Amino acid sequence: MTASPIAPPAVLDALIVGAGPVGLAAGCALRAAGLDVIVADAGPAARALDDARVIALSAGSRDILRTLRAWPASGSTPIRRIHISQRGHFGRTELRNEDYGLDALGHVAQLGTLVRALRERAQALALDVRHDTAVGAARADGEVMRVPVGGTDVTARVVLWCEGRITDDEALSRTRDYGQHAVIALATPVRAHDSVAYERFTPDGPVALLPCGRDYAVVFTCASADSAALLAETDAQFAARLAAVLGERVQFSAIGPRSAWPLALRMRADIVRGHEAWLGNAAQTLHPVAGQGLNLALRDVAQLADCLLPALARHEGGIDSALQRYARLRRTDRAATGGFTDALVRLFGLGADDAALGALAGHARGAALALLDALPPARRFIGRRMMFGARAWP
Repeated sequence: MTASPIAPPAVLDALIVGAGPVGLAAGCALRAAGLDVIVADAGPAARALDDARVIALSAGSRDILRTLRAWPASGSTPIRRIHISQRGHFGRTELRNEDYGLDALGHVAQLGTLVRALRERAQALALDVRHDTAVGAARADGEVMRVPVGGTDVTARVVLWCEGRITDDEALSRTRDYGQHAVIALATPVRAHDSVAYERFTPDGPVALLPCGRDYAVVFTCASADSAALLAETDAQFAARLAAVLGERVQFSAIGPRSAWPLALRMRADIVRGHEAWLGNAAQTLHPVAGQGLNLALRDVAQLADCLLPALARHEGGIDSALQRYARLRRTDRAATGGFTDALVRLFGLGADDAALGALAGHARGAALALLDALPPARRFIGRRMMFGARAWP
């Protein structure tokens, strides 16, 4: 979608910066209520559509996207079971869709597939999406914000920042460099995956297998210093590495191209300021363990729309208080989800450099997994929060 030839109104209801999944979802939510919205992105339109990275969408995210009428049903693969274990120690548990009365615990799709579904919905709503459009710093002017957009000043009642990572260290409340990279690839299993996902914890980091079409999307966490070597391995060598971690559970007949991404935790302290709000990677970046990053961001979008739409529809002010309410309501979910993923990485990495401590920690983790497997209510409690957020009831 290219820049709209129609001039925007004198005062926009919302300017959204970033035309990835989060920005487009926010734009669709506001535009569906009849608001005047521009979504601006500095990158080319083709970039996101060509993004083959794989994302895990929880059952809660599917509900949100269905409400927006932007669910990529034909381009997603269901997850019906998640097998969780650790390498070298006893203990395992399994999450099953029937335990929650759901047809699937979540779905897996390529990022470009989700963006395409959101763009189609945006086009149906006549949402003004502009690519190759740089956006400058916003400045407050009474009850509105003035922002340079593509060389022209735009006036908006609220500005939503939905792209880019947090670059201002002073804005952070929590940060951690894990010293890890995620090596990502598609791999074809010898036997059909039957919609089963795997999360296998190792001292070097978790390894995840996500069903994606007929393949598995592999997310292999390693020390940052080792990532180049993993990328340089032959397909046979990488398949052997996977076999060493996964055992006989899954074997592969083909390995696709690999890429690597650095992993860190970065949580913005204040996600609202005046008539501005930060969502998605502009608000937080999480470790990919348990696949919570985009799901948390989509919950942000849903909550923001609930809080902001009444204030924008009235045209009588109240935006500041609406955004402050949004920030309060998101505090628990953001803190709990960020803390949960961080704790998993640290807990299962405990003892990586100390054999005695590693053995002790491994037995303790195994006992915890076995206990979780023996207590269905506890397993359902954790599963619901992974799917629907920290505020979900059992």
